[in-house]
Amino acid sequence: MNTVKTYHKVNSINENVSFGISKMEDIYTMRKGKIDEPHRHNFYTVLIINKATGVHKIDFNSYKLKNKQLYFVAPGQVHQLEEKEKSIGYSITFSTEFLVENSIQLSFIESLSLFNSYGQSPPLMPKDEKFLKVENFAKEIHSLNNGNDLMKEMSIGSFLKLLLIECNNLCSFNPIESYINQAGNQIIREFKKSVDKEYRKEHSTKFYASHLNITADHLNRIIKSKIGQTAKEYIQSRIVTEAKRLLYFTDLSNKEIGFELGFSEPANFSAFFKKCTKISPSNFKVKEVE
Repeated sequence: MNTVKTYHKVNSINENVSFGISKMEDIYTMRKGKIDEPHRHNFYTVLIINKATGVHKIDFNSYKLKNKQLYFVAPGQVHQLEEKEKSIGYSITFSTEFLVENSIQLSFIESLSLFNSYGQSPPLMPKDEKFLKVENFAKEIHSLNNGNDLMKEMSIGSFLKLLLIECNNLCSFNPIESYINQAGNQIIREFKKSVDKEYRKEHSTKFYASHLNITADHLNRIIKSKIGQTAKEYIQSRIVTEAKRLLYFTDLSNKEIGFELGFSEPANFSAFFKKCTKISPSNFKVKEVE
């Protein structure tokens, strides 16, 4: 049985701190170039990569490491960095506690298009001048983190928020709104919470729309405009992501996984999984284990 390693410490040096930033080259040296096994965090991770070669796997999707990339990994996502050589850049980690402690509303993070927990999580690849702006924020945060200035964490929180806003402005969908149109954002937050709570039993857009007291068409329009997926595609991505995790990290049979995810018949689960991934559950497991 494969078991997924989960990192709980946001800061590897001080476990009581809810924020951390390290140079990627220092992490590579500390690990002596050894590739880490697939793992997950219970905190947020931002990778600001100036130079790298290799592969970054996020929830079993592979992305080629290149120069000037920005990656965002949400709590619970399974990821693995396979570097061919020492990368140059920054790894930033922070918890929801850090946000609360520094007066950054959780709704701010939820309104961003950066931390996509399910489905594809491709990197942002900004132009040189945009990347440099983000990298300079990271350099400032790294300097502050290693200093002893008064209100150090508050300063870090301010720069982190600026960094995330700049990154979000690079996204194709949902350029950040200054909390003017809260109706759409509130619907998205409630929809995502409902899916997280009910996806093992409820698979239909109509169910979630009814829960929000809106029509399925209206829900689809809002979700599509904000995150680039229909509500149905988002629900399916959530189910497929969990199916992949269960296939890889447990010894449950396809039948048991299907039942766990709300499919009454094993054939229905297999057909759903293959339709969404172009590969059968059994072949996926063999492919990933090899």
